[in-house]
Amino acid sequence: MATLRGKTAFITGASRGIGKAIALRLARDGVNIVVAAKTIEPHPKLEGTIYTAVEEIDRSGGQGLAVQMDVRFEDQVKHAVDQAVDHFGGIDILVNNASAIQLTPVEFTEMKRYDLMHQVNVRGTFLSSRLCLPYLKESKHAHILNMAPPLTLDKKWYSSHLAYTMTKMGMSMCVLGMSEEFKPWDIAVNALWPQTTIATAAVKNLLGGDSMLQVSRYPEIVADAAFFILSRNKDKPTGQFFIDEEVLAKEGITDFDQYAVGGSKEPMKDLFLD
Repeated sequence: MATLRGKTAFITGASRGIGKAIALRLARDGVNIVVAAKTIEPHPKLEGTIYTAVEEIDRSGGQGLAVQMDVRFEDQVKHAVDQAVDHFGGIDILVNNASAIQLTPVEFTEMKRYDLMHQVNVRGTFLSSRLCLPYLKESKHAHILNMAPPLTLDKKWYSSHLAYTMTKMGMSMCVLGMSEEFKPWDIAVNALWPQTTIATAAVKNLLGGDSMLQVSRYPEIVADAAFFILSRNKDKPTGQFFIDEEVLAKEGITDFDQYAVGGSKEPMKDLFLD
């Protein structure tokens, strides 16, 4: 396993949730972290800002850089990438974590929500990857990791919440295409998805409140899996769709109760997994 010390990771949506958990895990190994997200002032329903995230990163042993950015806008993403390169000298890792979610059928999906999910999830992933690409080409440890599920054509996932499913599969298709296109530059492009629901603001606010958190796992399980994927350099995998449990099991970690919010309660399986 290669050391990550001194590498730089650009993480979208890293002010809270899974993105912040990945940032903190990488920072513990000496990674420079670019927190590229929107929130600069506290929100009543959403904990954390880019500045509080950087404070935690710095305390954990890494170096953080807070960059306000809305992944929907090309000029903002470009400015954020430029700031990252100016500050740290390059980019070695891109984590496409920013995501918007609304689990509604066609009839109840307003077009503004449809547009938001496509702009953040698919377009944001494509745009961030495109703008980081020149610097990833120069890295000797280049990785892109999308928070996206395994590709599926199972109609049950499309019939329940078509707009959201389209966008997450779009992120997965980015893995499929970019992993092949970027092979000449030795840039690994993979996806990571949790086996169970994760205790984030989205799960609490959109999927059932505190009761949902009790059957979810802490974001640290995804962060630990991301760490192992991103630590690989020699013969690193690319074009793979990883599940957090499977990654950790291969590393000898099989006690998943340590990640459970509700202790002994059986965690709920996440979307897109059969």
